[in-house]
Amino acid sequence: MARFTRLEVAQKMEATGLVPLFYHPDAELCKQVVAACYRGGARLLEFTARGDFAHEVYAQLSRFVAAELPEMALGVGSITDAAAASHYMRMGADFVVTPSLREDIALVCNRRKVLWSAGCGSVTEINRAEELGCEIIKLFPGDVYGPGFVKAVKGPQPWTSIMPTGGVSTDPDNLKAWFGAGVSCVGMGSKLITASLLQAGDFASLEEQVRQTLQTIRQIRA
Repeated sequence: MARFTRLEVAQKMEATGLVPLFYHPDAELCKQVVAACYRGGARLLEFTARGDFAHEVYAQLSRFVAAELPEMALGVGSITDAAAASHYMRMGADFVVTPSLREDIALVCNRRKVLWSAGCGSVTEINRAEELGCEIIKLFPGDVYGPGFVKAVKGPQPWTSIMPTGGVSTDPDNLKAWFGAGVSCVGMGSKLITASLLQAGDFASLEEQVRQTLQTIRQIRA
């Protein structure tokens, strides 16, 4: 069962402005990454469940987060059908992220009052997702649409909350463009949790990278 309500997760997304994205088949490495992000100030992480037996890794990670990181909302991404969403929710997923708009996933998440974020690429998809109860829209792939798309949508629909994934980096100019366009938060994977940091096992530097990125977001918003 999720430890946070859908509204609590949405508030965490809005408040911090950052959702780190990460997947690795090594559960112990995942634990160190999540802990470093948490120490750096992140209060959400999306486990992008893309590999074989990813659910086994997630089960271990979910138990670790519940025991050691009390304020961390652990979600799951790259979910493409309702069965997978249900399976991860049984393992405690606090939110579910999809690469596309799937109404079957909306129904199972709504039934359990778990936040879901649908990958959308048009105003029609965004409107349908919101009709189905989506609190925060995932703009994917973000680098294809860009901040200009967000600004255009927010004009007639200022109530729409958008989280771009893809095309987001720690560069202050990049973040300024996205938040200036009106995004509620950003999803960031390999640009934040870099391969070089992982290869070096430099979790202290990852912690600092997360801390600095959150500080940049706060300064931009101010």
